[in-house]
This record gives sequence, C-alpha cells and structure tokens, in this order.
Amino acid sequence: MSLLIENGTVLTGGKAAAVLTGHSVLIENGCITSIAPKNRFKRFAGKRIDATRKVVTPGFINAHTHFYSTFARGLTKTKPAGNFVDVLKNLWWRLDSALSTEDCYYSALIALLDSIRHGTTTLIDHHASPQAVRGSLPAIEKAVKQTGLRACLCYELSDRDGARISKEGLEENVAFIRRCQKPEDRRRRAEDRGQNSAVQGSRFKVQGSKFAALPQPSTLNPQPTTSALFGLHAAFTLKDATLEKAAALGQELGTGFHIHVAEAESDQQYSQQKHHLRVVERLHKFGILGPRSIAAHCVHVNRRELDILSRTQTAVVHNPQSNLNNAVGIADVVFMAKRNVLVGLGTDAMTTNMLEELRVAVWAQHLRAQDPSVGFSEVVSALIFNNPIIAERTFNLSLGELREGCPGDVVLIDYDPPTPLEADNSFGHIVFGMSQAAVDTTIVGGRVLMENKRLTLDLDEPRINARARELAAMLWKRL
Repeated sequence: MSLLIENGTVLTGGKAAAVLTGHSVLIENGCITSIAPKNRFKRFAGKRIDATRKVVTPGFINAHTHFYSTFARGLTKTKPAGNFVDVLKNLWWRLDSALSTEDCYYSALIALLDSIRHGTTTLIDHHASPQAVRGSLPAIEKAVKQTGLRACLCYELSDRDGARISKEGLEENVAFIRRCQKPEDRRRRAEDRGQNSAVQGSRFKVQGSKFAALPQPSTLNPQPTTSALFGLHAAFTLKDATLEKAAALGQELGTGFHIHVAEAESDQQYSQQKHHLRVVERLHKFGILGPRSIAAHCVHVNRRELDILSRTQTAVVHNPQSNLNNAVGIADVVFMAKRNVLVGLGTDAMTTNMLEELRVAVWAQHLRAQDPSVGFSEVVSALIFNNPIIAERTFNLSLGELREGCPGDVVLIDYDPPTPLEADNSFGHIVFGMSQAAVDTTIVGGRVLMENKRLTLDLDEPRINARARELAAMLWKRL
C-alpha cells in the first residue's frame, strides 16, 4: 500500500532534526521511501492525506507504562495511603492480584485505543496479574495486534506472592520472549549473551552526549509490532535467588530487563538494610543492567549509582506525573544528563498523552531546581531523541524519526504555527503549542489507525467499553 502525506509542516525528528515546509512524505510497504517537495509527486496514484494547517511528526513513544492499571479509573474502594508502600499495598497489589486474563486483555485494549487518539504509536509495558500469570502476555499481545500499535511487553516478576507465582512469572517471561524472537535473533544470541552484565567492545561506547545504539539490520522490517523484555517488579520484592535465576535466563535469551528502581526512598532503605548494597549496585551485581535494560523512575539514586547506569548504558525512564502523584520526589533529570545517563520519558499509566507528560516533566524540573531556566532541553530531548533510542534497542527499528528507510509511524497534529517554526525553536512549539492541539491522524507502519479524529479500526468500540465496564465492576467487587 502506498500513502502520501502532503501540504503539512514536517518535523523530522532524529539527529538531523529539520522543519520542512512544502514537503510530502511518501510511505510504501510500511516504510518511508521519500520526503521531498510536493511537486515531485504529481503523478502519485495511491491514497493521499491532506495535512494542510497540520504538523507532521514521528509517532510518540511511551517508554514505561502499565496497561493493567486501566480498571483503577474511578475506583474508590481503597484505604488512604500515607506513603508509597501503602499505595502499593492498598491499591496496586490488590488490583493486580484480582485481574483475570480477560481483564488483562480489555485493560490493554482500552489503553491502546487511548494511545492512538494521542498519537502514541509505541509503548513499553510492564504487566502484573499474579492470579492470571500464564497466558497474560499473549492476551495483551492480541490487543496490540488488533490496534496496530507497537508494544514491548514483559511480566513483572516478584516474590511477594510466593514461590509458585514467582516461578510462573519466570516462565511467562521466557515463553513470551521466545515467542517474539525471530530465527535471526536466536542466531545472534551467543554473540549478545552476557552483555547486560558487562558492556564490552566499541559497539556500546558512549561518546560525549551521544548514546550508541544497537546494530541495525541491513534492511528494516516495519511489520513486527511486539517485542519483549524480561520483567522484574522491583529489587525489594525480589530475593537474591530469584534475581540470579532471572539474570541467567535473560542473558541466555539475549534480552534486557525492565524493572522499577529506587522509586521511593524506602526501596533504598530496604536494600541497604537487607543486602548492604544500594539498589543499582545490587542489580549490577546480578547482571540485570545493560544497554537493553530499562530502570524506571530512579528518583532516589546517588552519583555512584548514576555512574553505574551510565557505564552499563542502562536506560532510565522518568515518570514525573506518577512520582508527583505518589509524593515520592522528582528525579534529577538534569544531573542524570550531565552524568551521561540515557534518560527517557514514560507515563507509568497516568496518561497515554506524551505531550501532557512532557509539560509536567518540564515544570517539575523547574520546581526541583527552584529555577525556571533549568531542565527544558533535557526533558524535551528525553521524549524526542532518547525515547527512540530506547525503543530501537528492543524493536531493532529506527523509530521516532521521519527519514527514508524508517518505519512509517507518523502523526498529524492540528497545529498551524502562529509564530515562525524552525528547527532551533521547535521545542518551544512542541511544549507550548502542539501539546495543546488535537491529534488528527495516527499512522503505524503505513497503516492509518485514525484519520480526521476517527478510528479506522475494525473494532466495535461501544461494545468494548461496555464489556470493560462489566469486567471492572466485577473486579471491584472482588476487591
């Protein structure tokens, strides 16, 4: 299928970010094959999308979220929480323990449909359903494939529910990782094995503020929509023996890990009292860190831990709305960038709107530093430049950029700039202008998922919402 997007203002993203007016974007067989002046395409005979008075951008990437939290919306049957551990015990651990496989599927489906409406085309999810572990990731994968988005999935391994469920968590991660791996991935496994415990060789070097990406295939394949990481809840709910098993399995499979790290000060306190190590030090000891791994939050890490994260090229994902909501603090994104840590942006399921999260992240850095001039470029770079690097490491695709050869993941936003829009001031337009505009069209791999603000999917949304309400009501009764 061929698709031509014309008459818009193109923000290319990527290292050579540019603002192109009077250019059209041609997508063929799921890939961008040309970005050129409009007059080059006079004889084009495929589908055309008119982007007049719209900005054409790469699809947004959410580097940390939880689809399963959808059914918490409107839930009131919880005890008040005085601290972060109370939030987990009174809400999230009760909710995830009550989820069925069908709940997992519908929770994901609703979140994914919301993502389409906000131009979020790639998501990295972190799932938990202790009483419905087996088959939970394939159920979520079904929702991902039905919506046409891209998602990296994992199961949140934990020892908090006992040995049997911990074992199921290990097995669910392994089974799904194998399900996502292609024959060529398996052939590379011996080469990649062990890279999460020690980053070696020039192919993972960090030079200046540039983060080396993993090797790219010679021919991009934009079709795969799911990938996998090895999920871990947090260090304070994992025994040493479980971490050791997970590390061995993950390294055998050549995959990275996705784990909450030092979200609250209590995580550090537990680690130091129980294991005589700080959280990042303990994870590094077991080989959990590395260029394919994601450390979500990292609100309470010190300089030594940041140096370990930088040296291992582990990605940190900042989730400001969640951190503010849980009153756990504000991560020092500016200092992380100075220590050469790759920092991305996630929502922790507080929203599917990455531009909303971006704005909160900017204000939070201002507040943390008590300085309104601090953190702007670091935070916007986390979304626009760093999230694509993080996604690229798991999908092995050049996402987050409009360039020939990249997948056709494109978003059209109703934004006709009232002031000059150029490459060197595009961040200001994104934060203060585009963030307040509506997403008109969402495209993934050349497939139009929403056009003129209407979903184009073969899904009965009223029926989906009705069934979700039924399931949520039953879930709340089980609580």
